[in-house]
Amino acid sequence: MKQTPVVLIHGAWFHMSSWEGWAERFTSHGYAVCVPGWPGEAPTADQVRRDPGPLRDLGLATLTAHYEKIVRSFDNPPVLIGHSAGGLIAQHLLGADLGRAAVALAPLPAGGVPLDGGRPRPWSLMPAGSTRHPCFEPLPRPRFRHVVANAVGEEEAAKLFDRYAVPAPLRLLADLGLDRTAAGSADTVVDTANSGRGPLLLVSGQEDRMVPDAVTRSVYKLYGDSSAATDLKQFADRGHSLVFDSGWRSVADHVLAWLAANGVEAVAARS
Repeated sequence: MKQTPVVLIHGAWFHMSSWEGWAERFTSHGYAVCVPGWPGEAPTADQVRRDPGPLRDLGLATLTAHYEKIVRSFDNPPVLIGHSAGGLIAQHLLGADLGRAAVALAPLPAGGVPLDGGRPRPWSLMPAGSTRHPCFEPLPRPRFRHVVANAVGEEEAAKLFDRYAVPAPLRLLADLGLDRTAAGSADTVVDTANSGRGPLLLVSGQEDRMVPDAVTRSVYKLYGDSSAATDLKQFADRGHSLVFDSGWRSVADHVLAWLAANGVEAVAARS
């Protein structure tokens, strides 16, 4: 018997510790969980906030290659679970036949789907008189509350910010089309037509202000030419923090049930 590996991939503005609940829950269900940080990412969010320098030159191609190397290191293909930018990377790796299955939670869009429809990006509205760091873009506490933790209470939002929020490298944000001085969508290629890949679950929060539910639904439609299993789950009254706020268990448990329904067991018999 062998355990099925699960790789958890976090997104921009969040620390890898945002997966702590998921890592514990999936481990308790028998999966071999791996939560690799970004190249140079410090062990805690507080350390990253104090010194984000090691992430200075991180771009999307380097980040994707980092996770690809990790995924290829397993003896058997892992389950890929990504949030936000991590959800985009998970889709890319699955489309390249490097995963057993993938779950993209509130993923940044692939395939040229616009994130904002030309509207101002709310996370890019820096306070008046603020000075931009030459290499990093923070998500200030009020912005975090407005676009990430809008579906939870004020007190919980403040705790989530203190525990998980970190600055994001401008180079990565530019690659993702999230730089407030740039426009465009992510340039990571996702093979949405691959019919030989493993199953994919797209998850959205219907109150998400960073990656709106309508965007995830549009991405879901891109997979119409693939005969591989592709599912969409929409969570009412949930925002972009659905992975790490107080409601994370219901999302994680839905993913666990979906994996089981698609034949992806935590422990598989050796062939």
